[in-house]
Amino acid sequence: MPELVYPPVIAAAKTMFRLLDLKITIEGAHHVPRSGGAVLASNHVSYLDFIFAGLGANPSGRLVRFMAKQSVFADRIGGPLMRGMKHIPVDRQAGAASFRAAVDALKRGEVVGVFPEGTISRSFTVKELKSGTVRMARSAKVPVLPVAVWGTQRLWTKGRPRTLTRRHTPITILVGEPINPADFPDPNVLAAELTTRLSALVDRAQRDYPDTPAGPDDTWWQPAHLGGSAPTPEEAAALDAAAEQRTPSA
Repeated sequence: MPELVYPPVIAAAKTMFRLLDLKITIEGAHHVPRSGGAVLASNHVSYLDFIFAGLGANPSGRLVRFMAKQSVFADRIGGPLMRGMKHIPVDRQAGAASFRAAVDALKRGEVVGVFPEGTISRSFTVKELKSGTVRMARSAKVPVLPVAVWGTQRLWTKGRPRTLTRRHTPITILVGEPINPADFPDPNVLAAELTTRLSALVDRAQRDYPDTPAGPDDTWWQPAHLGGSAPTPEEAAALDAAAEQRTPSA
């Protein structure tokens, strides 16, 4: 089937990036295979991460099918776009169906994008990863590529107002070397390897980022261990737990 929706959406996004003069740096895009299935496993610091993580696969000519919450597909405007781009809905009450759909897509040779942390990290550090990413790659016998995005939280993240028209913002996208599940017979060892590599990429993206906070009121987007005022991982976990109690069905 021809891709009627995805290419125009990418073109529109790139046009917006140019108008906003976003300083986008992509490294490691050559790791994305030009054919065959693969899982792109990205850290999650912003509601816009799927756009930029997907951009990391663009030089290889690949369109990434992201797994996203079912509620996004129910949106009057976003839903048709998500379906047109062949993204994969995730119903948390029926996770097995979503898992099968992703594995089937991988076996068909698609690149599937996932956020193995499950939700946005308020601390801007890598949270504990869910097991689905590793199980998916093992089931489909495809590589996992860790992807780090950084700077996107300055445009729109959890608990902060949207600043989608913010100009000149540096955005970093790092694509790591593929991890072959066949090299890790023990799924726990594979999961640990993914965590290690993803954390290392995120750490490099943060430390090499070309911008610094403009002043004491602008340190919120920096992780605590680098001197920022973002919550520590422990504080972030407490905030997440409180949010879950308020909205148990989310």
